[in-house]
Amino acid sequence: MSFDDNLLDDVTRGARAVVISPDIRGTVHDLEPESRLEEACGLALAIGVVVARAEIIPIRAVKPGTLFGQGQVDNIATACAQEDAELVIIDGALSPIQQRNLEDRLKRKVIDRTGLILEIFGERADTAEGRLQVELAHLDYQQSRLVRSWTHLERQRGGFGFLGGPGETQIEADRRMIRQRMGRLRRELDQVRRTRTLHRDRRGKAPWPVVALVGYTNAGKSTLFNRMTGAEVMAEDLLFATLDPTMRAISLPGVEKAILSDTVGFISDLPTQLVAAFRATLEEVTGADLIVHVRDIANPASAAQKSQVLSILRDLDVIDAGAENGEDIQPAKPPIPILEVWNKVDLLEGDRTQDIREQAGHDDMVVAVSAETGEGVDTLDTRIAELLTAKAQLHEIVLPARAGRRIAWLHAHGDVAEDSDAGELDGEPLRRLKVLLNPKELGQFESL
Repeated sequence: MSFDDNLLDDVTRGARAVVISPDIRGTVHDLEPESRLEEACGLALAIGVVVARAEIIPIRAVKPGTLFGQGQVDNIATACAQEDAELVIIDGALSPIQQRNLEDRLKRKVIDRTGLILEIFGERADTAEGRLQVELAHLDYQQSRLVRSWTHLERQRGGFGFLGGPGETQIEADRRMIRQRMGRLRRELDQVRRTRTLHRDRRGKAPWPVVALVGYTNAGKSTLFNRMTGAEVMAEDLLFATLDPTMRAISLPGVEKAILSDTVGFISDLPTQLVAAFRATLEEVTGADLIVHVRDIANPASAAQKSQVLSILRDLDVIDAGAENGEDIQPAKPPIPILEVWNKVDLLEGDRTQDIREQAGHDDMVVAVSAETGEGVDTLDTRIAELLTAKAQLHEIVLPARAGRRIAWLHAHGDVAEDSDAGELDGEPLRRLKVLLNPKELGQFESL
């Protein structure tokens, strides 16, 4: 990456922070205030910050200059002094003026939700595309803030600078450098996306179905991915433990080979900059044959998290918005089946454990599992295989005996029930094959 060397080390890892969740009157959220505060603390922990104190502060009227009232700002300052905190995290969006004024009054670094999430993504991005996407999102966010000098954009290092030291002047020169850097990043990303599109098109021509794992961050997707594939993708009890999509081949009952894809976790109030930057990555989901929606069923906010995931899938046109609202309209493309996985059943207590298992047992599109212990994963494998083969039909295909390549393709990629002599046509021997193919396989065969 490209920024000053003195960015993250001194302030983030091990820094003590006060986390504030503003509860603004009239603002509606899917998550309850307590759940939002807990999530904000999880985001802070994900970047190595020590949460010294966490509070919900009700706001009757937003103050344009500071968000909070003067008395509330004084209380935050007192909390920082009592906890010896050097960082204040506001779980909401701050305008540049609000951020600057709060830093002036609190005499401490202040970071909002967008900056915090971008900081996490900047640390976790491993692939070239991921790093480009995060850096572009970071620069877009940073244009109006300019908390530090941007005079070393050509130097390479990891991480970003939201939590660094004070800014400098030369704002117009800095903004020009940012715009130039963003232009270069967009050109590089365009090339990466063209390559990704070629790879996706190539996979679309391959005979293997694609299964995409999606879900709210920290729902257990990577743990399940590792359980199903034997891979060692980073899987920790942290928000955004996985950022870059990972794909592995798996075998399922009756399905010789399928591709399983682990994607970045979703989250409520995802920063606008990241929604745009990661759209290409999330579009991998739109090419899947089956979506497996992993839910943390032990989380009290599981229903609200599901709502957030479905909202993002609607934004990607995976779910048709009109159909979701009950309107009788024809979707633009066939919907992708969504199988819900109720993960972390091992964390449930008392009667709720049995209730969840019984509910899942009565719904063909739900499987209860524990990715940590392996409970229910065999059932999940079977259910995925059933859904992938559900649309397969028996086709009778007559080919010239000399069409060896097409006949071999059918044997390799379909379930051939019969391969027999079909007589002759104009003196040319024919073969009759009865083969089980799903629509994707049939389309691939017809394009040969």
